[in-house]
Amino acid sequence: MKVVCCVYFLLALCLIPFSGPCGAEDLTLSPSSEASISASPPDETISVPGTIKALEPSTGVKPSTSFDPTEASTSFEEDDGAAEAPVENSPSEPSPSEASEETIADPIEPVNRAFFHFNDKLYFWVLKPVATGYKAIIPEDGRIGVRNFFSNLTTPVRLANCLLQANPKCAGTETLRFVLNTTIGVAGFFDPAKKRFNLEKQDKDFGQTLGIWGMGPVFYMDLPILGPSSLRDGLGYAVDTSLNPQTYLAFYSVIAGYANTGGWVLDKINEASLTLGEYEDLKKAALDPYIALREAYSQYRQNKIKK
Repeated sequence: MKVVCCVYFLLALCLIPFSGPCGAEDLTLSPSSEASISASPPDETISVPGTIKALEPSTGVKPSTSFDPTEASTSFEEDDGAAEAPVENSPSEPSPSEASEETIADPIEPVNRAFFHFNDKLYFWVLKPVATGYKAIIPEDGRIGVRNFFSNLTTPVRLANCLLQANPKCAGTETLRFVLNTTIGVAGFFDPAKKRFNLEKQDKDFGQTLGIWGMGPVFYMDLPILGPSSLRDGLGYAVDTSLNPQTYLAFYSVIAGYANTGGWVLDKINEASLTLGEYEDLKKAALDPYIALREAYSQYRQNKIKK
């Protein structure tokens, strides 16, 4: 019996350390202790710049992801700015059809360029020096009178084209202008029809008439001495020349023929004296003066036909 009591006593002594301070830790966790376990000090918060923020462990709530609206709006604004309204063609840019209408065909460009350089040298070496000297001698009013005189002589050409274009108002205006300027205007040197009666000159030619009838320019030509033209306008110039009264007079008299040639030269020199600097400005502003002159002429003729 004593032996049994000793055994129980020894067993009791061996079991006491497992519940005391010298034993192992208690493996069971209470609810309150579960929330107190943390990898960081209780007063610190774990934050990731921009979006994620951990709550303090003392709250007993698991960390959650928070969304910063200010940062999100900034990023979305950048994306929206890059994807604004789609880019549209500028209204000033012509459509392909308009561009094709404004461009004249130029299949003989090498030949035209050769004549362009010829006319260019003729202008700077001959016409401009003569026109400059003529301008220094004849005052502007006198040169404008010479322009009016030659313009009045070509009234039959404009009148015929007014009729061919079925424009009776145009024909009536040219007829009245011729009568007034030839009489009151002293053979056309003055233009009382415009200044007193507001009768504007009707700038009509047979090339324009062909265009109104539906003929296109066909292709561009730079004619020697005459300058920019087209196949249509070249034919028109030949018809207009035949309608000019000076041409008829040249057939009947040699003296009239010389006078007609001299009058044509004087008309060109006089006109150049009134427009000095225009051609020079075009050349300075253009990368390729030949193309600039060609396109300017094409647009000018198209505008005349549309009017």
